[in-house]
Amino acid sequence: MAATAAAHARKPRRAGPPRRRLGGPGALFVAPFLILFLLLFLAPLGYAAYLSLFQQRLIGGTEFVGLDNYATALKDPLLLHGVGRVALFFAIQVPLMLLLALVFALALDSGLLRLARLIRLGIFVPYAVPSVVAALMWGYLYGPDFGPFAQLSRELDLPAPAFLSESWMLGSLANIVTWEFVGYNMIILYAALRTIPQDLYEAAAMDGAGAWRIARSIKLPALRPALVLTLLFSVIGSFQLFNEPNLLMKIAPDVISSSYTANLYAYSLAFTGNQLNYAATVSFLLGLVIVIASYAVLLTANRRRTA
Repeated sequence: MAATAAAHARKPRRAGPPRRRLGGPGALFVAPFLILFLLLFLAPLGYAAYLSLFQQRLIGGTEFVGLDNYATALKDPLLLHGVGRVALFFAIQVPLMLLLALVFALALDSGLLRLARLIRLGIFVPYAVPSVVAALMWGYLYGPDFGPFAQLSRELDLPAPAFLSESWMLGSLANIVTWEFVGYNMIILYAALRTIPQDLYEAAAMDGAGAWRIARSIKLPALRPALVLTLLFSVIGSFQLFNEPNLLMKIAPDVISSSYTANLYAYSLAFTGNQLNYAATVSFLLGLVIVIASYAVLLTANRRRTA
């Protein structure tokens, strides 16, 4: 017994799995992102949250008011109308834009188009144009006095199209944004299509499936994650609509006011009305709306996937 115990004592123990050390090369690679994320996102966000809890009064200077600014903003008709207008813009523009991006991506992936690379580049080029330049360009095209559409209408003795009127303005803005971002979304969907294994297409063709059947049964189901991603980007971009209405406001001031969109309203409060505290509150509420809308999109997509 003693000899057996001594043998067990001399037998080396198996080393367990190596413990991962915190830090090291991985932390060095992640550190630049974390530092920039802290300085450029969390720090300004925290400062804006701090500003939203105060109010600058004519007598007494800056005073802590707690959540009073939020209570005021929730009853502000200018903010509510701006959010509602952007929600209507999202409901009209985003489905049309994603549908066009999907059609272009499927057409390019089919391999039936001639000069596919040139067509793909032509669809994507508008995204490379800065939004400020795009808004100025379309503002010139929309012009009721100097725009080419108005000049052509006068040559034909027809009334000039009222692109910048109150009833047409939302559609005109939707046209600009669609022109800018169809190519961007098309590239995302096209890249997702290129990841589908070729074996699936060959198996479907052997079973007698045509191009429409393959697109409906293979391509569209495989595109669901990419479509959800583009929809999320569209939610964020739509509720942050700013450049296009801000520039068109210069040529249509009677239609586009400083509160036409929620983002434009927050900007006007801060840099025109000098109401930094209330502008921070409006920005926070707008961010909350974006979070809720994004969560609703993800929740709906997950329910459909598990159904």
